[in-house]
Amino acid sequence: MSRVRQTQKVFTLSSSRSVPNLAQENALPPTLGVKESDLELGRVDPTATLVRIPTVMSITGIGRATVYKLMSQPESGFPQPVKLTDSNARGAPVAWVLSEVLNWTRARIAARDKAAA
Repeated sequence: MSRVRQTQKVFTLSSSRSVPNLAQENALPPTLGVKESDLELGRVDPTATLVRIPTVMSITGIGRATVYKLMSQPESGFPQPVKLTDSNARGAPVAWVLSEVLNWTRARIAARDKAAA
């Protein structure tokens, strides 16, 4: 009997610089899998880059259940996922548009700053 081995890809930024500040334009978390130099050179388009739930959780700092709760609340403005297959089954793969997640995060920061003023 052979075992099916599942592997998990772990991505890091290939830069000697420290982890970028997410408030910066186009800043990426270290788990994204995109080299910072590629982003700077325009090789990566955040409006066409899809990220999975672990990256969304890393960027936003919120848990999986909260992500799905916010998605069900239109007033939260949390971005809706993109279906990766035609399956309607529970657990079908989805991903989020990177720029939408980053914009939502920036909006939360702006709301905090506006409330503090």
